[in-house]
Amino acid sequence: MPNIKSSVKSIKVDAKRHARNVAEKVRMKKAQKLVLAAIANNDAAEAKKLLPAAYKAIDQAAANNTIHKNAAARKKSRLTLKINAISA
Repeated sequence: MPNIKSSVKSIKVDAKRHARNVAEKVRMKKAQKLVLAAIANNDAAEAKKLLPAAYKAIDQAAANNTIHKNAAARKKSRLTLKINAISA
């Protein structure tokens, strides 16, 4: 444990940020998995219904700088491509 006050505070802040980032990523991944499960079952209607929730979770993660905005765009694009593939 550090002796310097600023280092102690830094450790606390880092722990808080880490917890927030992990929670954000878990929320995003759960939303994605629900869509991917619907895609695996060839249920395009269900996947399309779940897609807005996944988009929201991905966008929130990008807005909070948990993931990069280009990574968010890539994830959304790939989900949409998979849904379109089973819809056609």
